[in-house]
Amino acid sequence: MDIILVPGFWLDGSAWDDVVPALTTAGHTPHAVTLPGMESADADRSGIHLADHVDAVVAAIDAVPGGAPVALVGHSAGGGLVYAASDRRPERVAHVVYVDSGPFSEGQAVGADLPADVVDHHLPAWDELEDADVVGLTEELRTQFRDRAIPQPGGTVREGHHLGDDLRRLDIPSTVIACEMPASTLRDLMASGHPYVAELARLHDYEIVDLPTGHWPMFSRPADLGSAIVDALAR
Repeated sequence: MDIILVPGFWLDGSAWDDVVPALTTAGHTPHAVTLPGMESADADRSGIHLADHVDAVVAAIDAVPGGAPVALVGHSAGGGLVYAASDRRPERVAHVVYVDSGPFSEGQAVGADLPADVVDHHLPAWDELEDADVVGLTEELRTQFRDRAIPQPGGTVREGHHLGDDLRRLDIPSTVIACEMPASTLRDLMASGHPYVAELARLHDYEIVDLPTGHWPMFSRPADLGSAIVDALAR
């Protein structure tokens, strides 16, 4: 199956490089997306909006020839992008995989309080992140991540997602690969009606599987992440 891989904040398509071998070995064809404004640290991000990132994922779906079904994989904030893209192309999406992420609700933003004058949203210092975020990131991996990190367009942080009226997206089989927050915690949040997982609770066909590590499993456990994606698509 054609698999469209969408990275989260501060990363381009190369973030998936160490995950790809497990996918190709299983017979899949991966397509790692570099989102607008994430081409390089020097790119102009002043005019980039969240809609541009959703459009890029939709374009990646449309670029798969023959109208073949695709799988979408979104990491972190990329989960909101793949969900919004599945809303636009429900007939093309066979499965959605959320890597330490989940579907975003109508109007939900990653950081609506980011000041309006921030154009380049930089990767925070390690001590500004939660300890659970960086589990599995050795000093070497942290250095590599920091060196490759690209500022995130501020508009994509502040702006909320907008979904259409095509509720067929709710029927698409979906898998959440839970990393820093275990599946049991996610299920407890869903049972309590927490807004963080409100859209996940609306899905008609989903599973949550554990891959214990930090927020960036493509760096800390890439082979295991690849295997988890393969297993999800075999379901």
